[in-house]
Amino acid sequence: MLKHTFTNVLFQAVRRFLVSNPRWKIFCQLMLVLTLIFAGNPLSAATTPAADRSVRAIVSGIVSYTRWPDLNGPPRLCIFSSSRFTQILSDGIAEPLPYQPVVVKNDREALTARCNALYFGSESPSQQMAIVGKIQPRSILTIAEQNPECVAGSAFCLIFHSTTVKFSVNLDVLTRSGVRVNPDVLMLARTKEHE
Repeated sequence: MLKHTFTNVLFQAVRRFLVSNPRWKIFCQLMLVLTLIFAGNPLSAATTPAADRSVRAIVSGIVSYTRWPDLNGPPRLCIFSSSRFTQILSDGIAEPLPYQPVVVKNDREALTARCNALYFGSESPSQQMAIVGKIQPRSILTIAEQNPECVAGSAFCLIFHSTTVKFSVNLDVLTRSGVRVNPDVLMLARTKEHE
């Protein structure tokens, strides 16, 4: 009971100080507003729910229409932690995924994880080629988040516009990957939008 009374008295004293000091009151209000702004819009999360859904749908579609020569069961998709979409691509709770997600931090982890597919985040096309070079001749599907030109590196590249997510295909890389992709997916890469 004594502890409860002391806490109550201390709380009342702090409250009187904050209310009686106008500068402190303004400071606290400003801090509250800034906290709400940054909590609602984290600086590191520059994605929208629509982009999250589009990326998940595109990646799931590509993986589900891909066949590996000697694979029984779902493929292991290694998602580099540098990706902006790591959470949405690895969360199979809301909907089942057509792949087994494995989040990796670097190429060493990707090599030991025995990946069937790689989803690159901020890795450059030259880094992508180096990682794939270490994995091949094993069949590997590659998808890049930040490679809009798609002339080197990955077989599939996501392209982000203001409200849409598209993808393109590098047929040269896809041919050397050792996987077979349904031709309908390749035709989708030619259409205007994928949402």
